[in-house]
Amino acid sequence: MLSSPPPDEAAPAAPFDAVPAPLRAALTRRGFATLTAVQTAVLQSMNEAQSVRDLQITSQTGSGKTVALGFALAPALLEDAPDRAGPTTLVIAPTRELAAQIRDELQWLFADVRHVGTDCVTGGTSQQLERQRLRKRPTIVVGTPGRLLDHVTNGALILDSVSQLVLDEADQMLDMGFRDELEAILAKVPADRRTHLVSATFPPAVRNLTKRYQRDALHIEGTALGQANVDIEHVAHLLNARDRYGALVNHLLLAGDVRVLVFVRTREDTTSLADKLETDGFRAMPLSGDLTQAQRTRTLAAFRRGTITTLVATDVAARGLDVPDVQSVVHMDPPIDGAAYTHRSGRTGRAGQKGKSVLLVSRSLERGARRLISEARVPMQWRPVPTAAEVQAARDEQTMVKLTAALDGQVPATAQQKLAQRLLADRDPVAVVATLLGELGGGPVVEPFAVHSVAPHGSTGPGRVHAPPAPHGPGAPQHGDGPPRREEGFVTFRINWGVADGADPRRILAHVCRRGGVDSKQVGAIDLRRFESTFGIAAEVAGAFTQRVRRRDPRDPHLAIHPYEGRNGKPAKRPPFRPAFQPAHKQPSKAGPRRGKPKHRD
Repeated sequence: MLSSPPPDEAAPAAPFDAVPAPLRAALTRRGFATLTAVQTAVLQSMNEAQSVRDLQITSQTGSGKTVALGFALAPALLEDAPDRAGPTTLVIAPTRELAAQIRDELQWLFADVRHVGTDCVTGGTSQQLERQRLRKRPTIVVGTPGRLLDHVTNGALILDSVSQLVLDEADQMLDMGFRDELEAILAKVPADRRTHLVSATFPPAVRNLTKRYQRDALHIEGTALGQANVDIEHVAHLLNARDRYGALVNHLLLAGDVRVLVFVRTREDTTSLADKLETDGFRAMPLSGDLTQAQRTRTLAAFRRGTITTLVATDVAARGLDVPDVQSVVHMDPPIDGAAYTHRSGRTGRAGQKGKSVLLVSRSLERGARRLISEARVPMQWRPVPTAAEVQAARDEQTMVKLTAALDGQVPATAQQKLAQRLLADRDPVAVVATLLGELGGGPVVEPFAVHSVAPHGSTGPGRVHAPPAPHGPGAPQHGDGPPRREEGFVTFRINWGVADGADPRRILAHVCRRGGVDSKQVGAIDLRRFESTFGIAAEVAGAFTQRVRRRDPRDPHLAIHPYEGRNGKPAKRPPFRPAFQPAHKQPSKAGPRRGKPKHRD
């Protein structure tokens, strides 16, 4: 498989004259001034030698992949094919919302090409109405796997004329169990078709799919695989589980009247949380698979208009959700992995706008959260939850800005001025304004919550940034049984704590910094072994560190730290082996080991 590298971000965007002529006016009407990296990369690939290649288009969410796909489909679509029984282009998407979004994008892009009609078929809608529309033989059909297969089976959708097939978010279709439907549909499509894949990620399961259904595929990257969206600020709050709702409320109060998307785990959670937020005065609604298509459409329309500002959704329901100006995404429940986090957070910071992704992490889930952050490779900032006082101060400032804007340049009517004079005749003006402010209402009825943050393990202060782990450099964990890696400017130490007893770089780093009185920047590479680990300490503080760690640690008295090297530079004599890390309540009993056969639980 050949690969087309991403274009230079610093280079100017491709001019519109590289776009097929019938599509240029649509881009101008849509407000396009430049093209995104993935759109430019697809246009660059559309030369005579590559125009018949299958494409694998990968780029971060919100980067304009659907328009880029339209560019790739254009050459074949611009050639009218009147003698056909069905569509020439078939696009398969995992969810109803994503299918509708793709249909809408392709509709405006090809609006000036009269013979190109676009339709969408998905679950939750009338099959009879869809069959009537399919009789008009639209050029492009977009749909979900199950509903497409229904129409193919009952003869309403004939695929003999399909020359272009697109699998959008193929990884999600496989995760959602659509493999059988996909294979049944692909068996009905002509073998000499072009097959394109579009995705923000490209996991092994999708690579296996390409080997079966693509030929000589060209891989086009708008942004490098796994590259984080630089327009999104990633923030994590570590807290007690009981404070999650309070932290969400504080965030929504800070957000004001902008759109916020809240992710939860189950369909039931969407309803219960949206109801609770609505009771507390927020304009919130749920979005899940339990809703009919008509309900989902109305809910999304209200969210786009701003009638509701908080949408509570599951991962599946929000897949492919494209709503402009979503200011932030809040992960009420952590996603299952890094890829899910990428797709969730990609609902904000779209098309060059700034966004914020807020991860609420219960104390017991910190380790799992750090693992998925590492998988997602995003620069996460661990911050304290905004306090009630901070939220109230921000709310007051928001009110001041609104009132100042309303008062500036306004001349009240004569009748209103007379009423104001009567009100102020024998009253304190401050008391009058304060009372009127209280009567304005219209916002949430709930007050900010007093939420207590939990300090992350290994933190050196609020706002510490945890960047994606690098494979090399100070603090990078190493595994193996050979000698530890020597770093210039660092002295090597060993600790009788290994992976067999639960050691990991984060826990060792926290213990070393606390016990030795050093900063995390003064700790070098951490080498993990089964029963012990080694780490480096900056040479300028190694002497003082050695003196401090000689004393038994009251918190973990069983952990011993010794220099790895002796005075002659050779490995020092191994200190007497002590029991590895065990919590205090699991220390061996002084009565000695039990006798007799051990008991086993089923």
